Amino acid sequence: MQPANKSTTLHDDPVVAERPSKTQRKQQMHALQELGQQLTELPAERLRGIELPERLRDAIAEFKRTRSHEGRRRQLQFIGKLMRGLEAEPLRAALDAHALGPARESLLLHEAERWRLELVSDDRAAERWAQAFPHSDLARLRALVGAAQREPHVAAAQRHGPAWRALFQFIKPHLSSEGLTHE
Repeated sequence: MQPANKSTTLHDDPVVAERPSKTQRKQQMHALQELGQQLTELPAERLRGIELPERLRDAIAEFKRTRSHEGRRRQLQFIGKLMRGLEAEPLRAALDAHALGPARESLLLHEAERWRLELVSDDRAAERWAQAFPHSDLARLRALVGAAQREPHVAAAQRHGPAWRALFQFIKPHLSSEGLTHE
């Protein structure tokens, strides 16, 4: 009797084939460690707004207190280890939202300036504003636009006075609360 020919390999085993390779596991660990480092760079008030296990929160605080290079490296590895059991997508979303904050603010300011210039220079702009922001105080808007139109400005410096600033301060909260909309 001859022994059976075993030509099956580890790759043919479905359980082994589903597991990630050692290289893939290391890449995942490095990605989590990098995500952990990004969390350590967040300001404390932003970090408080993210739901994290207390042990990870303490490890991040310890990282921020650590001054030596080797200590920080080892603490970062520990943070990566703690993150292995967490869902990474909500953390990435929180980091992305933090990164987009300054860009959104800049866009908001540019949109407010564009509305201000349009409202002062075009008589029909108030109608478009009323359609885009129906809950705003239109009487106050018209009064601010009229004051800004009457206000003299120094042409050389392109400086505007208090009425222009008041109109801008009126516009800005409407854009941030109702979203940036314009035809």
